[in-house]
Amino acid sequence: MWSYRLIAPYTFTKSDVLPRAPESLGDGQVLLRFLAAGICGSDLPGFRGAKGRLSFDTGKQAADKDGFPIHEIAGEVIASRHPAHRRGDRVVGWASGFDGLMEEVVADGDGLAAHDTSLSPAHAVALQPLACVLYAVEQLPDLAGRHVAVLGQGSIGLLFSYVAKSFGAAHVTGVDPIDRDGVGPSFGVDTVVRATSDRWVSHLRPDAKPDVVIEAVGHQVATLGHAIEAAAFGGTVFYFGVPDDDCYPISMRTMLRNNLTLKSGVTMDRQRVLHKADTFAAEHPGLLDRYLTHTFGVDEVQAAFELASRPVPGRIKIAIVA
Repeated sequence: MWSYRLIAPYTFTKSDVLPRAPESLGDGQVLLRFLAAGICGSDLPGFRGAKGRLSFDTGKQAADKDGFPIHEIAGEVIASRHPAHRRGDRVVGWASGFDGLMEEVVADGDGLAAHDTSLSPAHAVALQPLACVLYAVEQLPDLAGRHVAVLGQGSIGLLFSYVAKSFGAAHVTGVDPIDRDGVGPSFGVDTVVRATSDRWVSHLRPDAKPDVVIEAVGHQVATLGHAIEAAAFGGTVFYFGVPDDDCYPISMRTMLRNNLTLKSGVTMDRQRVLHKADTFAAEHPGLLDRYLTHTFGVDEVQAAFELASRPVPGRIKIAIVA
């Protein structure tokens, strides 16, 4: 079967590997036929050659792994040892080994859920990041009537903006150095700010500080500090971005004096929130059409990742389809 592997920074190679035998599945595992994958911002450090280890394997470099670094996956069940999934089901969720770039993928069945079969695989795979956003918003105070700012207006940040507005946020501010004037309003952004987060916060008036600040950038230390600095007294900061460093220094003086709450965390209860995302998408027709801006075939993986690595105003979500 086909599989992709990173052989150097920014360089994939496609090769044939032996398929996984259905009888070798462990309890709770599901074998999927690849239908589509989504490129997430958290996949890009691996593509660029950043050193890292797989979270479940302390002895293996991630870039040595076939199928790495994709984790957003939509597929058809070939075999299952999980009670919720049967052969022929169309499911979406997590490639739990971060090895979704191959023809057949083994995944933890608890991280998969059936979806509306009227969705194309490319649209269905977008339910995975939507599920992550919906779970994160569940951890926040009620957004109704509040001012919410989202740092980073990429594919995750725009989903946060849309969900915040749909949950009743009185005002949504989207901050990104890339021009998002063309897409921000259709994702619920009331004020589109084209600036880096440090420049934005340096011009932020005390009476204009948001109640909730969501850091949806990740990969560097500074933006979390800017989010904390921007939050109004008694506000909440949610760090959603993926950290590339173990330790992030923050201003505890600002946290203390402003009575702030800092939250973070990975997505739990994955089947439930995947179903919630499926329902949310059905209740918001057109959202996934606006969200999915580029689709590539499995022979165009290199081009798909190269586009994902370049800041482009009109690009939001990229899918790779069989």
